[in-house]
Amino acid sequence: MRLKRSTLNRLIGWSPVLLLGSLAALTYWLNAQVQLRGPFFDGSGRHDPDVYIEDFKAESLDAQGRVRQALTARLARHYPDDDTTEFDAPLITFSDPGKPALSVTADRAIVTGDREHAYFSGHVRGVREPTAADAHDGPVVLTSEYLHVIPKEDRVVTDKPVTIEDPRGIIHATGMEFDNRSRKVKFGSHISGSLQPQK
Repeated sequence: MRLKRSTLNRLIGWSPVLLLGSLAALTYWLNAQVQLRGPFFDGSGRHDPDVYIEDFKAESLDAQGRVRQALTARLARHYPDDDTTEFDAPLITFSDPGKPALSVTADRAIVTGDREHAYFSGHVRGVREPTAADAHDGPVVLTSEYLHVIPKEDRVVTDKPVTIEDPRGIIHATGMEFDNRSRKVKFGSHISGSLQPQK
């Protein structure tokens, strides 16, 4: 019985400390629950450029040293928070051997850090040059206010109004997917235009 009494006396002696510890833990937990999840002021939520480059030019070469992709712009800005790069007055050209050359110009473009996606906006114009096999057909010219270019897939996509012109005629539509490899176009809606029959 004496052992139990000494244990009870110790618990009674420590009870104020245990009570205060429990209250401190409860206060901390309640404080964490009612804190607003506001912005942090450490700069992590900012979208500020870390690099400005005027008269930007970049090229991607193949194993033989030929230019596969080229990008020029009046101004380039890199944003470290999401690793995107923004371009003013960009011109991007894709010239892989054996494929039709494709160039895109616009007022503005944003390229993701992994270079998997390029988003062009404002007076967008894409030109697919003819290959030697279809030189008599001439270039295909695409205009829109917005284009999403996916370089590795050689695809161009938009959900905005688009116009496509080639020597055979003109097509207007809203929404489009253009596959530069297969030379196939899939239109969304509101399609109109005229094409001359192939000879």
